[in-house]
Amino acid sequence: MHVSERRACAALGQHRSTQRKVPRGREDEERLTADTIALARQYGRYGYRKIAGLLEQAGWLVNDKRVERIWRREGLKVPRKQPKRGRLWLSDGACIRLRPEHRNHVWSYDFVEDRTHDGRKYRMGTSKNSSFTRPVRI
Repeated sequence: MHVSERRACAALGQHRSTQRKVPRGREDEERLTADTIALARQYGRYGYRKIAGLLEQAGWLVNDKRVERIWRREGLKVPRKQPKRGRLWLSDGACIRLRPEHRNHVWSYDFVEDRTHDGRKYRMGTSKNSSFTRPVRI
């Protein structure tokens, strides 16, 4: 049974040029992919554009589009930024949060500013004992 290329491609929903051109990758694609993954692991919060810049500094001849294609193909993602208030790490990578060990060990403070009915400004310093529940001192 003979079916023309045009009809076969229309039946499959493919473009006809996909039947003629054989896709060929570059010979350095595997090394570039390995370097991209290594840099993404080393610099966890960098996206594909910064990784492309680092690859160019390392001597690779790449552009952002090629790195983005590899980035998507490998399923790499930039992790969500951890909110500042809930941070558990320090700048050295340690995961330490000060926990109260006894009364008056951990305190929190804040400064509040407001205006009176006649427009004058007043400021208050508030402090709270974080280790045990107490009313806020003003």
